[in-house]
Amino acid sequence: MLRRIAVAPLLLLLVVSPPVQAGTPDPWTWPLEDHAIGDRFDPPATDYGRGHRGVDLAATAGDAVRAVAAGRVVFAGQVGGIGVVTIDHGRERSTYQPVTARVKVGDAVRAGQVIGTLLGSPSHCAGACLHLGRLAGDDYLDPLELLGGGRFRLIDPTGKPPAPPAGVGGHGLQRPVGGRITSPFGMRVHPVTGERKLHDGTDFGVPCGTPVHAAAAGTVVGRSHSKAYGKRVVIRHQPDFETSYNHLSAQSVSVGDRVTAGQVIGRSGNTGLSTGCHLHFMAVKSGKPVNPQDYL
Repeated sequence: MLRRIAVAPLLLLLVVSPPVQAGTPDPWTWPLEDHAIGDRFDPPATDYGRGHRGVDLAATAGDAVRAVAAGRVVFAGQVGGIGVVTIDHGRERSTYQPVTARVKVGDAVRAGQVIGTLLGSPSHCAGACLHLGRLAGDDYLDPLELLGGGRFRLIDPTGKPPAPPAGVGGHGLQRPVGGRITSPFGMRVHPVTGERKLHDGTDFGVPCGTPVHAAAAGTVVGRSHSKAYGKRVVIRHQPDFETSYNHLSAQSVSVGDRVTAGQVIGRSGNTGLSTGCHLHFMAVKSGKPVNPQDYL
């Protein structure tokens, strides 16, 4: 009888004790060797709406994929024919696809541990890419908030120093979309007119409807629809420096809007003098087009 009395309060305590409250998630480490960001987080307006529920990180098929933080594997298999790994970090979960898992359900992993190998297909990117997701319950969150938005790199203090970030003349830009470069800046024969002339921007091969992001913070100074450039958005970043986004299928900002780096300003398309879905991205300095790749 005395033993029952002693045990009962302990059982009651275990039942009614409140759960540990989640605090701010710890920063994530980069899951790939390279830190190239493609399509960014663009949550849908509704549960079943169109959007991008994670971030695409450009890579090469066969690259090692690493855990972004310590945790336990809760899924390692296929969803709809796509290899997926999910890791529970306690407060949140991270997801990785398309990958061939090197871990199994129940495995404890540490930050930076190799959990799989990146597959080249199936891929919703123009080339190979890792789609990294971040979940809190059923809510999708932006992975770049914990990865530092791609502005910082985590390096080994005892290793070889990394190359300095790209950017010329103080105008460091981020890629407006993922995908491969299908036509660089420079002289070429125009695929429609057959005329040899300057290709005044860089073409990124992405499907129509891909979210297009501002390459840097600035003010929208142009929104037009012309025969050559199709639907176009122009952003001024400095008095002498602008970027423009051409052949869009949709424009989601207006003249006078202030935009932040990475903000969605439209969707890629095939409007104007174009031969297929892509983004024609331009950089203009002091009124003259310059090579965007010098600034990315």
